[in-house]
Amino acid sequence: MDEGGFLEINDDHNHNYCGDRENYSNSRSHLSRDTLCFPPVVGVPEPAGIVRKTCSLTESESSSQSSKCDSSGASGSSAGRLILNSPSKFLMNAMTAEEYRTTYWPKLERAIEHLLTQSPMDHISISYEQIYSHVYKCVCQQHSELLYNDLIWKIASHLQQVSSELQGSPPESFIEKFNMALTQYTAALQCIVPVFIYMNKFYIETKLNRDLKDDLMQLFSHHVAEKHVDTLIPLLKKADAVPFQVRPSTMASVVKGLYALRPDWAFLAPALFSRFIPQIQPPALESQLPHYAAQDQKLQIELSLTGFSRGDQSRKRASEES
Repeated sequence: MDEGGFLEINDDHNHNYCGDRENYSNSRSHLSRDTLCFPPVVGVPEPAGIVRKTCSLTESESSSQSSKCDSSGASGSSAGRLILNSPSKFLMNAMTAEEYRTTYWPKLERAIEHLLTQSPMDHISISYEQIYSHVYKCVCQQHSELLYNDLIWKIASHLQQVSSELQGSPPESFIEKFNMALTQYTAALQCIVPVFIYMNKFYIETKLNRDLKDDLMQLFSHHVAEKHVDTLIPLLKKADAVPFQVRPSTMASVVKGLYALRPDWAFLAPALFSRFIPQIQPPALESQLPHYAAQDQKLQIELSLTGFSRGDQSRKRASEES
């Protein structure tokens, strides 16, 4: 018997008892249901009539069982043992709220900070396995609410700082800065959401009836986009009126990002959003075809006046000159 007060049952790697079955049955017959040794389950009340006792074998029984196992060729490694921990050892693994605050959350906070601040082109060595392991243990030890609140607080604090930096950006670089902030944040979520998936599955989805990614995107919408959309939309309209004042990829990224955050923002600039998002404008009507043709012709004239040539027109048919 071990010093920790737990029962050891020797078997092989397939969990087949290495002694003869008769002696094994006889050794179990004197253990009644009242004296079974098993660890308590945290949070579950004890069944009535169950008395926990430390199970032990006499020295002679232990030596005889050991000799039988040795004669049958069973290995003495720990892989061939079924160990039932005592209640004292089981409870030693419990995580207190103080331990969560001082040991686990600081490590998670540093990792989240790195993910939020690194640029898409940089690479910071982070152990995602360690982050997932800490999240898993915090959830299993009933600290899901603490972990969720701390995560929301950390990301909200970061987004408030991002919003303050955008506030001081000049108009000519505001669109680029906003696009960089949105791109960096969405890239960080692609790493943060997977490592917190255990908390998302067993706390946010089951108890809050929400999704972690949706909550974190709403944080960006609340702390950043909503505060600057009144400045951003007029700048986007102005940039859209002058070709290539802002890179088309940047325009598409910002407009699609705004639409993903709040689809109703498309009504603030339907013509702008319809250039990048399908089905924003109402469907075309046959009665409006002359109006559409006039708009296209006006656009061609404006482009030609700004220096965009129509190319070689020598092979164009005479009927298409008008």
